[in-house]
Amino acid sequence: MRSRHHDIADDLRQQITAGSFLPSERLPSETALADRYKVSTVTLRKALAVLQRDGLVEKIHGKGNFVRRPHRKIMYVGGWGTLDPWTATEPDSRVTIHSTALQAQAHLATLLKVPTGSPVVEFTCLSREGESPHGLARVYMPHDLVPPGALDGASTYREAATRFAFLGRPPTTAREAVSARFPTPEEASALRIGHTSVVLSITRIATDLTGRVIEATLLAFPGDRIDAVFTTHHVIDERKSKG
Repeated sequence: MRSRHHDIADDLRQQITAGSFLPSERLPSETALADRYKVSTVTLRKALAVLQRDGLVEKIHGKGNFVRRPHRKIMYVGGWGTLDPWTATEPDSRVTIHSTALQAQAHLATLLKVPTGSPVVEFTCLSREGESPHGLARVYMPHDLVPPGALDGASTYREAATRFAFLGRPPTTAREAVSARFPTPEEASALRIGHTSVVLSITRIATDLTGRVIEATLLAFPGDRIDAVFTTHHVIDERKSKG
């Protein structure tokens, strides 16, 4: 037997699709909607949860439930690891940056190839379009490699963070591992997505000429808000060409 909350979700979905509720418009309060459908607020919240998982409704703490605007996709350009500037710097886009000094433990020490307990700096960069987050980057650097001004949010580094580019000096090589997975609780909260939503996860490791890891970046994007483009080049085997 079909659940009542699914019927309510379908009715609200039809109203949103028909334009009865416009993008960014606040829905009636949960109490008002529960009265309208003659159900408990618990049942009503289950219906809203369905729409939130479908990406039609966004719940903003302390403000209510809002119809989501259609998401503008951004593009991640692999190889040099950056957001395409045309999609990353729209007038309505902005990025917040927070830096934290910490000691490398377990997984982080492995990523940076440093002894456990080594001093590192974490930069958390959250990119938003209006009220909707569309990208989260956590950048880790050995403390001695952090450029002057980076901790103070100098404009040069803010511009790099907006594109999710490298914060430190240009690397000699960059290795990117890409996967689709469920978000961590921290990512789900920061990106305002459900725990069963899929994120595109990119782990980017940058090294210098000596092979030292100079930057490790963990990127997470909601799967419906990102396109990733990677360009490959044919490698010529010089041994065969000389034969």
